[in-house]
Amino acid sequence: MTRVLFAAAVASMTTASAVAPAYAQSASAGGQPAARSLELAALQRAAIDADPRTRALALQEAQNDLRQRNVSAQWLPAFTVTALAQYQSDVVEPPPIVPGGKPLFVPPKATVDSYLRIDQRIFDPTISVQAALEKAQLDENQARVRTALYARRQAVNDAFFAAALLQQHTLTLDAAVADLEARLRETEVRVREGAALPTDAAAVEATLLQRREDVAAVRADRRAALARLAKITGQPIAADDVLVLPDTTAAVAEARRAPETLRGRPEFAQFAVTRERIARQQDATTAQDRPKITAFGRVGYGRPGLNFIDDVWDSYAIGGVQFQWKAWNWGVTGREKEAQTLQQQIVDTEQAAFAQSISEAIELDVATIDRLRETLATDDRIVALRESIDRSLKVRLDEGVVTASEYLDRNTELLQARYNRAGHQVELARSGARLLTTLGVEVKE
Repeated sequence: MTRVLFAAAVASMTTASAVAPAYAQSASAGGQPAARSLELAALQRAAIDADPRTRALALQEAQNDLRQRNVSAQWLPAFTVTALAQYQSDVVEPPPIVPGGKPLFVPPKATVDSYLRIDQRIFDPTISVQAALEKAQLDENQARVRTALYARRQAVNDAFFAAALLQQHTLTLDAAVADLEARLRETEVRVREGAALPTDAAAVEATLLQRREDVAAVRADRRAALARLAKITGQPIAADDVLVLPDTTAAVAEARRAPETLRGRPEFAQFAVTRERIARQQDATTAQDRPKITAFGRVGYGRPGLNFIDDVWDSYAIGGVQFQWKAWNWGVTGREKEAQTLQQQIVDTEQAAFAQSISEAIELDVATIDRLRETLATDDRIVALRESIDRSLKVRLDEGVVTASEYLDRNTELLQARYNRAGHQVELARSGARLLTTLGVEVKE
């Protein structure tokens, strides 16, 4: 795909196209590295990669891995060690065999018990849904990060086109300075030959100095704009690097055919994974009421053991299977699932509102693109006419028919026409890139 290279505008002051890979670096005639051609798409990716929040994606993956391992560990046996020593003031005593006699035994008031309990889940429907819920929460968290990172694209757009406009103005002014320098040399020759007044040379020189001041100011502003762009992208950008305007014509035309069907924005993915997370929460809620079966075993040593009649230290063991089922919870589960269904509907309304906001946001860009395309055709005609007038006045200036002041007035009008065309070129590219970014379509290199 072609790209508009500002460097070509120095020679012709018209839009030129060239293929330039992002961050391409070629060798100049002297063997020194030439200025790089920086493209918007590559700078957008660089800005996202440089954002510290990008690390959150890997950190969330690691966090989810730990939680998934904890969920899986619930299928492993659970070991519990308990030790208990107690004294009670009274115990149950059996009646004596004969009236007034002593009972056969008296349970001890002081007891000691220590044991190891082992629990093994046999059937637990909540574990599998916990794993699915953790995965859904990971997807939602990562989608939220990607949504936040996507905003960096528009930040790059703003900085890129601000610098690009100043770059175009610099090239336009450089061409004007070169032309005035040639005019000044010619006028000085004519003054020495007596064919022109010294005031003509003074007028040209004054205008030339003004243009040089303009160039210095614009270059300073461009350096500041490039510094901001470099900070956003985390990439070094030299003052002589060339920003390449993206050619968005085909992509914009394709996007405009059915913008409502485009779902490239990460917000849409975030809405989808949020609905998935709510669905997994519903599964988890349902699983809480399902039966659970656990096998357990207990081995211990205490005084007394299981035979509480025999007041001696003894070891013991217990084993069995436990069945749990929350058969009735007064409709709590049903109401919670209904609330989660309502939450899904809330997400649907938020997505619809977001889609509507995108549709409204692109209306201005669509109108601006149509207007600028017509304006640029007019700009080309205006520049062509101004250049024709400028050429004619150059001849008449050399012939002494017009004064230098009259020529400079027309030359300033030509500069303004070129300024306007350059600004409209950048604005058209900016509007196209903003429309594609708003719709979630990546700007192609």
